[in-house]
Amino acid sequence: LVVLHSEDITRLCEAVPPDLAKLIRKYPEIFPDDLPAGLPPSRPEDHRIELEPGAQPTVQRQFRLSQPELEELQQQLDYLMTKGFIRPSTSPYAAPILFTPKKDGGFRMCIDYRALNRITIKSRYPIPRADDLLDQLRGAKFFSKIDLRGVYHQIRVAAEDCHKTAFRTRYGSYEYLVMPSGLTNAPSTFQMTMNGVFRELQDKCVIIYLDDILIFSRSREQHLKDLDAVFTLLHKNRLITKGSKCDFLKQELEFLRDVVSTEGVKIDPKKIKTIQD
Repeated sequence: LVVLHSEDITRLCEAVPPDLAKLIRKYPEIFPDDLPAGLPPSRPEDHRIELEPGAQPTVQRQFRLSQPELEELQQQLDYLMTKGFIRPSTSPYAAPILFTPKKDGGFRMCIDYRALNRITIKSRYPIPRADDLLDQLRGAKFFSKIDLRGVYHQIRVAAEDCHKTAFRTRYGSYEYLVMPSGLTNAPSTFQMTMNGVFRELQDKCVIIYLDDILIFSRSREQHLKDLDAVFTLLHKNRLITKGSKCDFLKQELEFLRDVVSTEGVKIDPKKIKTIQD
């Protein structure tokens, strides 16, 4: 993938110091305006769906959709097919879809995988404790936070398990080739993937909680070196960021619903206000 221009890069570079802007421009591939078409690379952590012994394919009835929801469904299917993230399916599995409202007035497509989740063997891969992670930040003076774009869609479903993700619509049945939201073990798969990608940097200059990636350093000079190392790993593993939601070279920022700063970790003032109100 070669990205010659990205609005995300332009906005980022206008908002940061020149030396950081120069570093960002070294890695245009990790700052595109949308996920590229095609599948992400296959990794050892590709999502697998292991079923309990004797489990049979799950089939659920479709939910009734309104006309605006049907129009949104067509757009979503077109987008996912164009990207190569789903394909038509003849699988015996059939999960229904539904839509939830978004803050901007649009709709978010959701797949009801509850029946599949009930017969899936649950992963025991550990999700880290947030307070344990934040203990690593003592002495740090500079922070950056990276947000990944289309998080789960950057991870493949194992080829032998794609048919289990099948969902049914009035326009046909489809199955995912990338990891959809709603699967019981998806968070564990994502955490395992991120741990594998950033293993050499974890607790040295990076902490990861699911899709929250925080880079921390004791000096500005070291922070730029640490960012370079993180960008290198993102590029090597073909992971895509959402530049508009990233924060770079800060001495205070929100992370895991708290505020990290040169003074340590403190409760987000917005949480205090909510309690007081």
